[in-house]
Amino acid sequence: MNLSTVPIIDQHAHNLLRPEHARTFAYPSAFTEGYAAEVVTRHAQETIFFRRSMREIAGILGCEPNLAAILEARERLGFEEVVRRCFEAAGFQSILLDDGFMPDQAMPTAWHNRFVRTYRLLRVEFLAERLIAETPTWPAFEEAFRAALQDPGPEVVGFKTIVAYRTGLAVEAPDPEAARSAFEAMRQQVEQGERLRLAHKPLNDWVVWCTLEAAARQGRPVQFHTGFGDPDLDLRWANPLHLRPLLEHPGFQRVPFVLLHASYPYTREAGYLAAVYPHVYTDLGLAIPFLSRSGMAFVVRAFLELAPISKILFSTDAHLIPELFYLGARWGRRILGEVLEATVHDGDLTAAEAEAAAEAILYRNAQTLYRL
Repeated sequence: MNLSTVPIIDQHAHNLLRPEHARTFAYPSAFTEGYAAEVVTRHAQETIFFRRSMREIAGILGCEPNLAAILEARERLGFEEVVRRCFEAAGFQSILLDDGFMPDQAMPTAWHNRFVRTYRLLRVEFLAERLIAETPTWPAFEEAFRAALQDPGPEVVGFKTIVAYRTGLAVEAPDPEAARSAFEAMRQQVEQGERLRLAHKPLNDWVVWCTLEAAARQGRPVQFHTGFGDPDLDLRWANPLHLRPLLEHPGFQRVPFVLLHASYPYTREAGYLAAVYPHVYTDLGLAIPFLSRSGMAFVVRAFLELAPISKILFSTDAHLIPELFYLGARWGRRILGEVLEATVHDGDLTAAEAEAAAEAILYRNAQTLYRL
């Protein structure tokens, strides 16, 4: 199936790095979740993803398919021209950006609108860290956090949590006193001039719980990082099966839970959750385009084994550089087309049903879920 003309809603990505910061960062680091120097400078360039991407990026930039030529072409063309080429080739209808990733080094969310219609995802841990730094008492923080969730701004279409990175997905009902104690410990860090990092389980659980309560009132989706990521993550606690108590909580039945990154390697677990819980959705981002061709096909096939087509969303999880937006869109269309064509050959879907499935996954499901 040729899906080159089907538009895409990229339902989860991140802001591009500012040019002045991009000059000081190693280009291969955008192609790996590792950040050890040896991984970035050597091993990342030995991955299938990196090798494949050099050829495809060279085609967009009009240069030889090697790192040195690509870096020279990027410098010659300039930042905005590279962004324009990548976004035009990607064919997005709109993108949803989590702007809590490296916010002091990234381009403003509104800036991306010059290339594509852009919406915001509010990262709640980043919000909490900012408010902890600004509010001296627990009651003031509690009030400010709840108020920010209640009125996040017109461009915000969903919430995002990285609790999987910080204290794991086994979120428990909050203990207000323990959360207060954790807040006070972080306030001491503020007074000592230390950098804040919200990684205290009682307070992290409180933040996620309050987010879900706000999302329940508003019917707003909450995106959860699940599955693989950088070494800051304990992968054992990023299995979406840990979310079951939240999924079954009576107060959160109206909250759409979006399980990001194909929950890889827990992809089939995520597909199962989407099949049995009406408010659970799955996402293909990061697995596409970071995996091999067979790996990308695996995650699409694994979801289609059991998950309803109406529960599968597309994203790139692009970050730092515009090339990742292009690569995610290119391989998303290609792999989805190949897998859906196989379902027609196998007799699982008719040709018309496969075409409708492609449109649903690439943009219609996100359009409906986020009310775009």
